[in-house]
Amino acid sequence: MAAITAALVKELREMTGAGMMDCKKALSATDGDMDKAVEFLREKGLAAAAKKAGRIAAEGLVTAKVEGKKAVIVEVNSETDFVAKNAEFQQYVADVASQIFNGGAATIEELMAEPWAPDTSLTVEQALSEKIARIGEKLSIRRFAKIEAENGMVVAYIHGGGRIGVLVEAETEAADNAEAAEAVKNIAMQIAALRPQYISRADVPADFIEKETEILRAQIMNDPKEAAKPEKVINGMIQGRIAKELKEFCLSDQPYVKAEDGKQTVAQYLAQVSKAVGADITLKNFVRFETGEGIQKKEEDFAAEVAKQMNM
Repeated sequence: MAAITAALVKELREMTGAGMMDCKKALSATDGDMDKAVEFLREKGLAAAAKKAGRIAAEGLVTAKVEGKKAVIVEVNSETDFVAKNAEFQQYVADVASQIFNGGAATIEELMAEPWAPDTSLTVEQALSEKIARIGEKLSIRRFAKIEAENGMVVAYIHGGGRIGVLVEAETEAADNAEAAEAVKNIAMQIAALRPQYISRADVPADFIEKETEILRAQIMNDPKEAAKPEKVINGMIQGRIAKELKEFCLSDQPYVKAEDGKQTVAQYLAQVSKAVGADITLKNFVRFETGEGIQKKEEDFAAEVAKQMNM
């Protein structure tokens, strides 16, 4: 029997797209014969993911699970929106959220190595391979986050049937108050709609301000009319433009979207609710996932494809 080396396992994994443990088992079962190991994986349905490995999975779902002061949010991708609306896929995503909630994984790699809760004879990675073979599309557990509130609450908001998901942690002594919980839910909706990057200006990194200052100064210097102004005026212009940007980036400074007059900020809204419930509500953390965010989607030119086929 040939020695089952790490290099051999790696080679088989790259050839088939199957999980590491599956490749090791296949090689052991076939005495290290690479061709037979590939057949072994194909027979088990575990090499089906190989043909899909190069595809782009930019659709899918974001879901969250909240119990008490603990919450998780996860994005699982598929290739098509059709699969994202499939009940089997939706149940799978819910199972992944439960796996993360109840497990101890801090990274995708750690998650993949865990025993799959619905069937502990499989790892999470093996269960994913089986699901890919069954559904017939490339699927990917892309990212997840966990929040556990020490003193307060965690609220989840899922928008557009799973297109956008948000978790918000708030510190408050009014965690059991319905009005306070509704306020934090409203903030989660605000985050979904307006994509803030930070809670307040205090959270903005100094290097971000420095970089923006450089960019804005360069813009001014490239405008002969503005560049001719006194240095004090130019500095004031830069500070004013940065302040305007921070109102968009910082959640607390954003106009509260449900305000009737459109002038109330999120910070002012929370202060209003805090006074009404008799306890401060302080935003501590938030996570916003949008399905396919940052993934380059393949754009098909149907006319060009037809022309290509006709010329073949």
